[in-house]
Amino acid sequence: MSSRVPVLLSSSSVFPEPTAAAFEMAAALGYDGVEVMVWTDAVSQDAGALRGLSAHYGVPVLSVHAPCLLVTQRVWSPDPWQRLRKAAELAETLEAPTVVVHPPFTWQRDYARSFVDGLGTLAGQFGGLRVAVENMYPVKMAGRRFVPYLPGWDPTATGYDAYTLDLSHCAAAHTDSVEMADRMGAGLAHVHLGDGTGEGRDEHLVPGRGNQPCGELLASLAGRGFTGAVAVEVATRGAKSRPDREADLRASLEFARQHLTASSPVDV
Repeated sequence: MSSRVPVLLSSSSVFPEPTAAAFEMAAALGYDGVEVMVWTDAVSQDAGALRGLSAHYGVPVLSVHAPCLLVTQRVWSPDPWQRLRKAAELAETLEAPTVVVHPPFTWQRDYARSFVDGLGTLAGQFGGLRVAVENMYPVKMAGRRFVPYLPGWDPTATGYDAYTLDLSHCAAAHTDSVEMADRMGAGLAHVHLGDGTGEGRDEHLVPGRGNQPCGELLASLAGRGFTGAVAVEVATRGAKSRPDREADLRASLEFARQHLTASSPVDV
């Protein structure tokens, strides 16, 4: 039985191209699946359209990123719980085992107060689905740093059943991703693979082009008993052409496979 960790292409990695392009490029480059970032693109919200793309390109959807960004606060509903429930329903329909969610924003006080208990309730309603809370980072504005999340940017300070480890966010927070994985422990369910230089902003560089220990983190997953997936989440909006974008996505996939293979147990 193969123990290979699947490497997914996040649909956010092809922006500004649409969600459909992620399936096309994932198939062409040899990714194991897609992570769908639910955003304002109607296709990203439509289970039927996503199922059709998955079948057409032969690429499964293996994780769904709930609409948590500032630009997606009214996707499906202005109610964050309704958005998260819809993301869970989408994942269940597509047979994706993981939903990625951010901690609440500071102004979402009611949502934040019920967040821990609500995640437990949601997981119970969708048996077997992992709702994995992502580590975030402080934001710099007007020369000052502040944390726009409740109770904070580091979900391990609160404690959840499942986590998404984002390496670019670790760089922006001046945090070592291997140490963050240690804090997440057995709750580490999903990885967003990118990189950063620690300049205080979320860069989502191709892994190996920043200063996070991306290779070390990937190589450590087998020893951690990791059973989730690694989703490549890199920014390619500056690419001048489709071939340039594909070159970055190919390099990211090759980096992931190289370092995951380095310490994978022998297949049996």
